[in-house]
Amino acid sequence: MSKPGTNSGRRAELLGIAAGLFAERGFVSTTVRDIADAAGILSGSLYHHFDSKEQIADEILTGFLDELFGTYAEIVESKLGPRKTLEAVVSASFDSIHRRPAEVEIYQNEAKHLAKFPRFAYLGTRNAEFRKLWHDLLAEGITTGEFRADLDIELVYRFVRDTVWVAVRWYNPEGTLSAADVAAQYLGILLDGIATKRRRVKKET
Repeated sequence: MSKPGTNSGRRAELLGIAAGLFAERGFVSTTVRDIADAAGILSGSLYHHFDSKEQIADEILTGFLDELFGTYAEIVESKLGPRKTLEAVVSASFDSIHRRPAEVEIYQNEAKHLAKFPRFAYLGTRNAEFRKLWHDLLAEGITTGEFRADLDIELVYRFVRDTVWVAVRWYNPEGTLSAADVAAQYLGILLDGIATKRRRVKKET
């Protein structure tokens, strides 16, 4: 008889193996046999845990997104103010890249393809939630005067979204910069720019 939790532990292990393969090879190019081989089991044995490759991807993505958006919700509910909330959301995103790089990569690379299928309709919903989070946050910051009034909200949202999440392709968890360090650098660039502030010298007439 298996010990309590053994099956769930094995299931989590298989999801982790599959996530690594999907991130490395792509969802379409990875077969059930690839996953089974990497796990050291027969393909048929994998079906004791999952009914299809789609179910595996579904569980990987729902687990990742539920955790990420749960963190975002906690940040928003803390009512830190626009700037502090923005900083916390960006930091949480980099923390996610650090802890769950395979899941982030799958989401970045496969969401557009998978969202075409009914089973993955929630991906479009999550994208809309993320967009609304940023639009509301930026609009509030403009209203309170914490962000510039001339900002194009949609442009800023796209800039932040793309520059943050693309970091999964180069960020090294074992590098000299931690996720918190990278987040701090990004926030410095986003909120304060990269140019030094120099006082203009008025020419004598």
